[in-house]
Amino acid sequence: MDSNKLNQIMKKLLLALSVIFVSVTGFAQATAPQSAENVVKFKELVHDFGKIKQGVPVTYNFAFTNVGTKPVVIEAATASCGCTTPVKPEAPVAKSKADKITAGFNAAALGPFNKTIAVKVAGIDAPLELRITGEVLSEVDYAKYQKEKGNKSK
Repeated sequence: MDSNKLNQIMKKLLLALSVIFVSVTGFAQATAPQSAENVVKFKELVHDFGKIKQGVPVTYNFAFTNVGTKPVVIEAATASCGCTTPVKPEAPVAKSKADKITAGFNAAALGPFNKTIAVKVAGIDAPLELRITGEVLSEVDYAKYQKEKGNKSK
């Protein structure tokens, strides 16, 4: 085979491989999984309750806006433990509208806490994570904390 024919074959092979590469790259970008952050925008992903009194439940509303192009459905909001109770919107949230996921914490166990809530958005595989933190104090320690806090503000 002469070098001229070999060059033509190599050019055709290179062209074919280039076309395949561009096609595969374009397809991969078109089917890349969307992330929840591109559809729902939370004002904050972490809330610190600070020091709270044992046995006194607390709640926090994680506000979000649908920043997607169509209504969004929150399929699930699942807590990392039974001490945290998330409440999600049941109806679809229209484009550009706001809603919330309420995180309740029972404050039963003493000590620091760091709990997560996995938020599953319809049509998106990877859940988004919300987090609540703080420290549960006994009634006596909480009273001391409140007293110290009051003295510092004077």
